[in-house]
Amino acid sequence: MERIVLIRHGQTPWSAAGRHTSYTDVELTPAGQDQARALGARLAGHRFAAVLCSPRARARRTAELAGLAVTEVTDDLAEWHYGEYEGITTAQIHQTRPGWSLWTDGCPGGESPEQVGARLDRVLARARTLLAGGDVALVAHGHALRVAGARWIGLPPSGGGRLRLDTATLSALGFEHGAEVLDTWNAAG
Repeated sequence: MERIVLIRHGQTPWSAAGRHTSYTDVELTPAGQDQARALGARLAGHRFAAVLCSPRARARRTAELAGLAVTEVTDDLAEWHYGEYEGITTAQIHQTRPGWSLWTDGCPGGESPEQVGARLDRVLARARTLLAGGDVALVAHGHALRVAGARWIGLPPSGGGRLRLDTATLSALGFEHGAEVLDTWNAAG
């Protein structure tokens, strides 16, 4: 059966520093560019019926360097909108808000887990319609793709907090006996 392949973008200066990056358009580091090229080598010969991509430069550049022809750019694949927490780390947030969790609390001035879940549900529904033609790739961001993985297997958006996802990794959402499963998760080169 066809699968939905999740591709997290390569390293950026902010991802390397643990800074929350949603709407800020940060470029890939040289290491991130190398990671994206390595993804291309891993995907060589793989044909996708569709490649959906976040509008952010780091995701689009990863797709380009990996040799993927993006067929659709969608805001629904953008990273979690961190609002007031854009550009800062979880440790910095905990200094003023101990116990805060992105997965349950969301972000002031940004998105709630439910809002992100609704966006990723739309992406997954769109990807499902394209699976008849073959595998579908989603090129996006860590937290957004973690929510996609959680939603695929019937968990609430907060379930993404239990799914680690490193930069430039491949994951695959598939089926077993008609049920949605995680075929592969956080697979590095």
